[in-house]
Amino acid sequence: MVSRRTFLRANGVVLATSGLGVTLPAPSAAAATPLLPGFGRPSRLDFADLTALHGDDQLLLTTLQGVVNRRRPRLYFNYTAEGYDTRWLDGTGAAVTQHDDPLDLIARYKGEARGAILHDPDVPDSVNVATTLAGLENAVAATAEQAAEHGFGTITDLRGRFDPDDVLATYRWQLDTLFPRCTKALLSGLPPTRTVKVDGVAWREVARESERVRDSSNRQVRTFDLSQELSGQDGVYLRFQDSLGDDGWGASVGSVVVRADGVQIASFTPGTDAETPFLFDGLNSAVGGDANRFADGGNYFVYRFTAPAGTRQLLVEVDLWNQFLVTATTTAPTRVEPFPYFRDYTVAMRAMVFWLPPSGETGALLDEILAKVRPTTPYAGWFANDVAGEWGGVDRASQHAVEVVPADYYMNATVHAGVQATVSDRVRPRPPATLRDRVYLTLTVGEGDNVQYCQRRMRQIWDDPARGRVPTNWTVSPLLADIGPALLAYYQRTATGNDLLVAGPSGAGYTYPGSWPPSDVDAYTELTGRFLRRTGMDLVYAYNHRNAAGDGWVAFDERIAASYRKNTPLRGIIQSWETGDLRSAPAGLPVIGNFSPQGKAQEYRDTLLRHIESWDGTSPLFIAGAVNAWNWSASDIAELAELLGDPFELVRGDTFFTLLTQATSRPT
Repeated sequence: MVSRRTFLRANGVVLATSGLGVTLPAPSAAAATPLLPGFGRPSRLDFADLTALHGDDQLLLTTLQGVVNRRRPRLYFNYTAEGYDTRWLDGTGAAVTQHDDPLDLIARYKGEARGAILHDPDVPDSVNVATTLAGLENAVAATAEQAAEHGFGTITDLRGRFDPDDVLATYRWQLDTLFPRCTKALLSGLPPTRTVKVDGVAWREVARESERVRDSSNRQVRTFDLSQELSGQDGVYLRFQDSLGDDGWGASVGSVVVRADGVQIASFTPGTDAETPFLFDGLNSAVGGDANRFADGGNYFVYRFTAPAGTRQLLVEVDLWNQFLVTATTTAPTRVEPFPYFRDYTVAMRAMVFWLPPSGETGALLDEILAKVRPTTPYAGWFANDVAGEWGGVDRASQHAVEVVPADYYMNATVHAGVQATVSDRVRPRPPATLRDRVYLTLTVGEGDNVQYCQRRMRQIWDDPARGRVPTNWTVSPLLADIGPALLAYYQRTATGNDLLVAGPSGAGYTYPGSWPPSDVDAYTELTGRFLRRTGMDLVYAYNHRNAAGDGWVAFDERIAASYRKNTPLRGIIQSWETGDLRSAPAGLPVIGNFSPQGKAQEYRDTLLRHIESWDGTSPLFIAGAVNAWNWSASDIAELAELLGDPFELVRGDTFFTLLTQATSRPT
């Protein structure tokens, strides 16, 4: 048992710490209070690779990490085959002891946990409840079998407590019973489970669209004969994915009808209750506005159909379009495990963890939770339902003056938040610029609001030897100054003269400022100004809320721009716009909408040429080009630059806005 209990304040809210050393300043120093606090500086780390472990073991170890590291960071894990976590290990400055068997660390640190919270394998969302309780009780989240194997006493047994079909009741119980004991300085949305691919599954290709189709022009009902898969003992699995994977227009399904020997055994539209019994794996897909399920890039979704015994012919009719690849197998291609990531931080913070799709009844409960915290409280994690969940979730959070920190795959946060690193607050020197009648193009790599992107994918792109050949803006989260200072310092330290770090959407956390209550907008821009000054950034790539039709964005108005101008050092804003036809200066702050061509370098270049066909060359033209961080590399950016000759001139974002301001004030 912990012998004493103290309380600290985060964002003016009491945070129970049980005397375990959260590094927050006194309440009187509110301006300096970390938004995302650390837990002390790591001096010695026990390191292990968890990639070979089942999700249950990863969950146990990650929640143990949260309990242990809350006192002082001592546990650090690698979760990926690519070794991203290992890349950052040296930068912690700690002495590292590597352990070949990560489960040995359970015995080593078992004494720092009071016991186990047993989650219910039949109720996925009990993983989140168990995580919340683990933080409150200084415990680990485990199965009953794990607790017995490792000698943990049971503190709370969640088996049989919740109805697996009543997610609302599960999280209502947590909100009513546990939230009063949780920190109010952080909310966390994490999926309770993940889908893991099973090795060795053989797929048969059923259909493929080999052309680039992005306009639904190939939409039709196609019939697939899956009779040869009837020999399987566990049903037939039909997978839909993107046949090209590099431009975001993958398989889209509008309806499915299944017939066994001519008798209909299934008929459904995506997103409806009728689809649920057949959707084996939909976590990597989303439901669109046309009642369609789609999967772009490397994503996919899988349906499972079971035909009556003795069936000789199985036909599936699918309303299908865009760039599809359809494959079939008789082997279950995935298994479901607990989602372990970021839980060290939520446990250490004693945050409530939940997973509520931001629509319908679950959206209403999400609203209720968001309304219980103060303005500018971070929501760390993500939302269900992919793109639709992003728009709906971020908008709901914005309406409650809560900014989102995409962090569901951010690992070892309890270590990274405490690493001592020098984050520069200096603005990079501006290259000299002379305004001419050219097409000025500035390229911005997106996703920087996403701290796990900064930890993983960005590091991969950044380490490409081609990086630095071309003026490029790299969005990054200024909140890394709190939760990953060594990561941010690495990018600052290794940037070339062609690399400019700019704040990801929309400053200090991902949000839609236009959706904020008018009385709270200044609170967000003040927070953003504080982090921009700490990190030496004076440009931001920003989002605003979507229009009433849901098919586009709303431009920043005078009110929002005036708040940014008053409270931040911003010299300009690149706003998500896609069509590139936005240029304004509300409240005197330059705003330009981004332009988002599809495809890789050659197609991007061709689209740019079409975009400037009406330009007469007698005045400067400005284009803020978007770069897809998940599909492009620094080498792709360099290839694009080589393809662009006259009249294009590639410049950094700071030079871009300097010239834009000069052009705006130039006499006509």
